[in-house]
Amino acid sequence: MALTQEQMDRKIDEHFRFEARDDVEGVLATLAADVEHDIVGSPTGPTRGREAARGFYEHLFADLSNGSVRSVHRLYGHDFLVDESIWSGTAPGRPFGIEGRNRPLEFRLLHVVEFTDGGDIRRENVWLDLASIIRQLS
Repeated sequence: MALTQEQMDRKIDEHFRFEARDDVEGVLATLAADVEHDIVGSPTGPTRGREAARGFYEHLFADLSNGSVRSVHRLYGHDFLVDESIWSGTAPGRPFGIEGRNRPLEFRLLHVVEFTDGGDIRRENVWLDLASIIRQLS
């Protein structure tokens, strides 16, 4: 049975709320046990499973803080959504290998998220505006 748009919205918004609180366990709880986690351009490439995704979030939350995600536009399919968002916060660490020096940062994100029948995220594919990040932090 297909998820409704509202069910998909609830799950991705929950995922974003956990990210905003730097809550690794909460974020991982929104993912299916065998999730495919793909941050496009990440040196690790796509990973499989919650524990494999853990390292990405631990590093992310050390590198970026006070983050919020504002959804700009969403498209829906049978078991997926595409979310265009704006991330805003500060960069105290070394996000994406660039010295942040606690500067403000804002960039676009594109999430392609597939769901299990039970509503967990089974695939998270994230594209980010690295050119904007480099421009702001260089």
